[in-house]
Amino acid sequence: MTTANNDNTHVDSDQLTEIAIAYYQDGATQEEISKTFGMSRAKVGRLLRRARDEGVVEITVKYHPVFSEKLEQQLIERFNLKRALIALDQPDDESQRQQVASLLSSYLSSILTDDMVVTVGQGRNIASIANHVGVVPHRRCRFVCGIGGTHRSGNAINADHICRQLAKKYDGISETLYAPAYVEDINVKESFMKNGTVKETLDRARRADIALVGVGDMNENSHMVKLGWFTPQEIVEARIRKGVVGDIAGYDFFDSQGNRADTMMSDRVIGLSMEELRHIPTVVVTAAENSKALALLGALRSGVVDVLATSVSNALTILNLDQQMK
Repeated sequence: MTTANNDNTHVDSDQLTEIAIAYYQDGATQEEISKTFGMSRAKVGRLLRRARDEGVVEITVKYHPVFSEKLEQQLIERFNLKRALIALDQPDDESQRQQVASLLSSYLSSILTDDMVVTVGQGRNIASIANHVGVVPHRRCRFVCGIGGTHRSGNAINADHICRQLAKKYDGISETLYAPAYVEDINVKESFMKNGTVKETLDRARRADIALVGVGDMNENSHMVKLGWFTPQEIVEARIRKGVVGDIAGYDFFDSQGNRADTMMSDRVIGLSMEELRHIPTVVVTAAENSKALALLGALRSGVVDVLATSVSNALTILNLDQQMK
């Protein structure tokens, strides 16, 4: 081992780059490189590993759609899903959201029929579906808010705004939940939940044919924190003390096993709970960001999810985590 380490120290970064280019770009064999640079083949192998470790070389695997189909089948069997929609990996979060939204938009177009009721959540992933440009059939569906509204800074990802966009896209109608998504006092929440107009909309949302919701992770910089719903400290405390890994539909929080976690945060949100979502025939959950794999695993283990839409990277991580955490 000492000899190998000394070997590596005698090669500067320029020569290491030359060797990496010769092997990965020019297609030279390790034997040819060893002769060119006057070193053993074993040393060439060690230097190529060093080039990867130090970031001189970055290897990216481009997955074929057939690979996605195999992952979809694995997820369906592992978590008893109706469908899994797995998008190929993209270079950034926004491109990834658009790719996942494209799959979900096509899926919705194939299952929506006239007079269906769709409960709609909030967030960037759900908004991407509404904003996705594509040819869609006209359906006389009703899109109902499954969570209250946010203030103006969150308008684009507000459930009411998304409902209106989806209704316009599919030539349906939208229904607003006339309540805030977040309140500071549980007594205020209970008053809203008893209000006749709010109760009527939530009852319709509970009887929906399809629920279209997102999953959040327990990130101190999450959108819920930026909106002022919760403090970074509350997020950290829920994650560390309660083992919370995510939320579904912005309402209920759960751990990595999919069990609902009691937190003070749940008492502040006006919308449908995990248990209420469970009674909706088809619950579609989407999250494109690679930071949400653990949250998606918890959501899948809850038994609430019927259809999952995410990326290849998330799908692989979910399957690996599920195997390791059994």
